[in-house]
Amino acid sequence: MADITDIKSILYTEKTLGLQEDGVIVVQTAPRMTKTGLKEVFREYFGIIPSKINSLNQNGKVKMFRGKKGKQNDFKKFYVTLPEGAQIESLAV
Repeated sequence: MADITDIKSILYTEKTLGLQEDGVIVVQTAPRMTKTGLKEVFREYFGIIPSKINSLNQNGKVKMFRGKKGKQNDFKKFYVTLPEGAQIESLAV
């Protein structure tokens, strides 16, 4: 069962802030999270049933750390479309 702790963060970039105006929230989660699990979390903790959810697996970048090659963690991104007129006050910028 999905839990609120599986949500790592809400992404705030120029692109995502533009999407928020259209009612789309971008959520970064653990790779094991599923669409139905995220829908349950939104229903249970925020009281909103998303109208649409799109998912994206994001591979971590390979970078140099102190002269050694390393890899950042993989994560999963969800584009959550909220119903018309619905807003989550705690996530608003």
